[in-house]
Amino acid sequence: MFRTLLRSMTAVLLTAAAALTLAPAATATPAPSVQAVDPSAPGSFPVAYTDLTVSAAGRSYSARVWYPGTTAGANAPVATGTHPGLAFGHGFFQAITQYESLLKHYASWGVITVVPKSQGGLFPSHSAFADDLNAGLTWLTAQNTTAGSRFAGRVDTTRYAVSGHSMGGGAALLAASRNPAVKSVTTLAAAETNPSAVTASASLGIPVQYVGGSADSIAGVADNQQKMYDAKPSLTQLRVITGGFHCGFEDSSGFGCDSGTITRAAQLKLTSGITTSWLLYTLGIDTSLSDQVWGSAAQNLAGVVYSAKP
Repeated sequence: MFRTLLRSMTAVLLTAAAALTLAPAATATPAPSVQAVDPSAPGSFPVAYTDLTVSAAGRSYSARVWYPGTTAGANAPVATGTHPGLAFGHGFFQAITQYESLLKHYASWGVITVVPKSQGGLFPSHSAFADDLNAGLTWLTAQNTTAGSRFAGRVDTTRYAVSGHSMGGGAALLAASRNPAVKSVTTLAAAETNPSAVTASASLGIPVQYVGGSADSIAGVADNQQKMYDAKPSLTQLRVITGGFHCGFEDSSGFGCDSGTITRAAQLKLTSGITTSWLLYTLGIDTSLSDQVWGSAAQNLAGVVYSAKP
């Protein structure tokens, strides 16, 4: 009887084991993939603009303002919420329309960008241009509390930055050194100015980014951005686009422009991603972009040489 019972128990165990072997294995539900933010692609806001006269801080000039709108186009309402402010300076003898693709890109990511048309002649004042950039931010602050302004209640006055190309990049550094409201700076092929943008860089405690092109023959990295970067003690980076050229930061080239070994489209795409991630991160808008600013994604970005002092 014992043997019969043992045989029965063994049969039951073998049957159970076979059932387990034949049963399909349970599979874990895969975690949803997290799509990395790509600041080189257009943002989610429709892009609007308005042409007007900026009058603030004792200065007055014509300007175009690019901003996130409820719809795209001229004079559209500003998108709901509050948005950071940026003042952008053009290069020597360059029209602001030369930077339209980049400025529209910033607006698509929610940045209100004031672009002065001032100091556009053959004998610009770098110091005055810096004051014009700061006046643009002062004007935004005033507009935020001006009844009837399209920007009323739409400006985050705690998140201001300055930027610019060539002469405008140097002027942006001068502006930041004079204005405690500026929280971040990004520059494109910044050129030495009078007063000195190198000296201004050394005085800045806020995050500053220098973007240049290795093939720039007008405001080359070694004589300009490298010196500014070396002067800045910390919270700074130098991003050099391999084969990038001075006029590659603009939408087209005019008389006296240089050329590089990279296409303009490729240079502008890299520039958009590098500078937009910097602005969004250093202004505290998107902290998930840390890796694209300071981490391995930044350090290993194809086509860009990275140097940084966090």
